[in-house]
Amino acid sequence: MIAEKVLEKIDRKEAVIGVVGLGYVGLPLAVEKANAGYRVIGFDIQQKRVDMVNQGINYIGDVVDEELTRMVQTGQLRATTNYSDISEVDAVAICVPTPLDQYQQPDTSYVEASAREIAKRIHPGMLVVLESTTYPGTTEEVVLPILEESGLKVGEGFFLAFSPERVDPGNKVYKTKNTPRVVGGVTKDCTRVAAALYRNVLEGEVFEVSVPAVAEMEKILENTFRNINIALANEMAILCNKMGIDYWEVLEAAKTKPYGFMPFYPGPGLGGHCIPIDPYYLTWKAREYKYHTRLIELAGEINNYMPDFVVERTIQMLNRHGKPLKGSNVLLLGVTYKKDIDDIRESPAIEVIHKLEKKGARIWVNDPYISSFQLNGRSYESQTLTEELLASSDIVLITTDHSVYDYQFIANHAKVIFDTRNGMKNIQSISADYEKI
Repeated sequence: MIAEKVLEKIDRKEAVIGVVGLGYVGLPLAVEKANAGYRVIGFDIQQKRVDMVNQGINYIGDVVDEELTRMVQTGQLRATTNYSDISEVDAVAICVPTPLDQYQQPDTSYVEASAREIAKRIHPGMLVVLESTTYPGTTEEVVLPILEESGLKVGEGFFLAFSPERVDPGNKVYKTKNTPRVVGGVTKDCTRVAAALYRNVLEGEVFEVSVPAVAEMEKILENTFRNINIALANEMAILCNKMGIDYWEVLEAAKTKPYGFMPFYPGPGLGGHCIPIDPYYLTWKAREYKYHTRLIELAGEINNYMPDFVVERTIQMLNRHGKPLKGSNVLLLGVTYKKDIDDIRESPAIEVIHKLEKKGARIWVNDPYISSFQLNGRSYESQTLTEELLASSDIVLITTDHSVYDYQFIANHAKVIFDTRNGMKNIQSISADYEKI
């Protein structure tokens, strides 16, 4: 039986593993698989990424530099832009982006292109696992038909499963290796083979589900749960501001309840590839079943409003000091979408900058993790955070609460501070005009 032969190859660490897409999901996975004793080939369309991997140079925060270097030097891991090398692998994970298009609809073009490259080289016994977050049905409705164009039949000629990535950039406790995994195959043998590979690589539990759609929906549920609860936190923060109540004090009081409450935190908006995007996969798919996901869409409206709320509050604070937003010097501290990482994907700080500039503000930024970035054809350089920079700013917005910031230094030298992350919660003495979201 072909499944038994593949399982034996996986168990003996004789299987060659491919990873398509060497970004925040793919590179950590490739390193862990190489670290587990498998020979790994990473595929990416970006020559720069491939060159860096082959030189043992890390560009992903959650990857240990020394592990990547060691895996490359020992020949356990190499990268290439040549997709013909897929013919060498016994199992391949697809870890490519699944963005939204201009109409807020899922763009599966990267997944489809990867599947076509694999289909050209698929061979009996190959395992294909889709890890890219997407809408329920993608594995069987999009990937499976492409692979079966090869003439091989799923569950007999090859194995296909979905196992959603669970990557939390900057998490000090849970990494790729120790985070539990969910696996759902098109057939029972597909699930069995895919689960066996993950169990041989990872330390976290591998939970098997009946079909890929369950695993696909599970990942959407995870991120929709967070999206909706963050929306509640944001709405409560907006209301508390209107009522003159400190939301952060309310939250600390609520956290004393040992059951039935889970804290979520407000901020300038949602960021990262998953939480702002994934729920829209579901709202799009729901239309096929003539169902309107009202709660999910309302949460999206609230979260999408937060950058506007930040701008409105900024205007109010400047007005107190007789300054219009137009022509004012606005310093943003932190442009990454969460603290202590170097990722600006979907960062709400970027949207705040865009909205402030449209109203005529002069923008400066500082972020210890980002040296520069592009927005609307303009390059933004991270300024050195000095006493002079703070003092010359008409208002300072804390848009990402990086741990490395000296918040007392900021409090001592800024004139007006709008803290959208409660980053200054431990500072006792603030002489500036200070407000929290």
